Amino acid sequence: MTFSMNRNVLRWIIIITSFIIISLILWNTYIFFQNFKAEERTKMQNWSFAQKELNRNMDLDTDFGELTIQVLSSNTTTPMIRVNDDGSINHNNIDEEKAKDSLYIQKLIKQFKNENQPLEVKYRDRVYSTIYYGNSPLLNKLKYYPLALLLIIFLFGAVVFFFYRSSKIATQNKLWTGMAKETAHQIGTPLSSLVGWTEILRSEHVNPSYLLEIEKDINRLQTITDRFSKIGSVPALEKADIVTETVESYEYLKARSSNLIDFEISAPETAIYVNLNKQLYSWTIENLVKNAIDAMKGKGKLKVAIIQDANFVKINVTDSGKGISKNLFNKIFEPGFTSKKRGWGLGLSLAKRIIEDYHKGRIKVLHSEIGKGTTMQISLKLLS
Repeated sequence: MTFSMNRNVLRWIIIITSFIIISLILWNTYIFFQNFKAEERTKMQNWSFAQKELNRNMDLDTDFGELTIQVLSSNTTTPMIRVNDDGSINHNNIDEEKAKDSLYIQKLIKQFKNENQPLEVKYRDRVYSTIYYGNSPLLNKLKYYPLALLLIIFLFGAVVFFFYRSSKIATQNKLWTGMAKETAHQIGTPLSSLVGWTEILRSEHVNPSYLLEIEKDINRLQTITDRFSKIGSVPALEKADIVTETVESYEYLKARSSNLIDFEISAPETAIYVNLNKQLYSWTIENLVKNAIDAMKGKGKLKVAIIQDANFVKINVTDSGKGISKNLFNKIFEPGFTSKKRGWGLGLSLAKRIIEDYHKGRIKVLHSEIGKGTTMQISLKLLS
């Protein structure tokens, strides 16, 4: 308990610390961006002062200073458009071909005006020109840096989340596997005792039909024990007749179900061979049939049909129960999902794992209609 609490506290400390670090990085990036933008404006102001000096020297018909020429020629990155008082336009760091289009220039002027406050070049209260300038390529790239940083943080968080989720699922799977194997071990002891008591009853000349039914249930318990012991291990598959295995599971469940259920089976007369683990396959059929009986509330019609095509054998289990909403077709196979008041919601998730993970087949809701019933389908590849 203390270890779990300490782990939760540590987790929250890491999350809060990470949030503070991310916030500081974003804040410093924003400050750096604003400072850089202020430096760009200072540079453009110096350029406008140099342009003002140029205009003054032209009016006075004097030589240009070396500093003026140096400042005017130093701008090699910031795009700018200078609109003179006579309507003429000059530009720097803009593509020459595109600049020939007056509409493109007007569009850039509007864009630059939104990005930065225009600068006026004045001399003796006369406005010689207005300078519109945009952000330099470096500033534009820097503008998207916080977004890129947030995206990286989001992806990193997603990786951590999925890693944590996978780790949690793996831990749960280990727990369920351990519980299943322990259950199989616990059942083994009374099962051995029941076998011994059966032999005693046989020696007492008890009605053989009673003993036969008891032996069937003992064999069933042994099958269940075998199923639980296989959870968490890769089961061995062998060539088996799917028709025989399905009929045997069907007959066993039929004999032990309510007489209010109208059972029906449709199966070929010939054998159909697939790679199969008999115990796990019978478990799947049992889960599907029991779910169908629950859906019908113990009264209705249940049909099992075996259909063969060119490459697959398909086993359909159809009931006349309450049906399943279309939006739940996939969700019913998730561990823990159940519509019953009692139950762990593991039956169909186990069936899906047995069929799809172990037998490389497929299990799905073939058809369902609310109030009329459901058809579940298992597809397994035929042996060539």
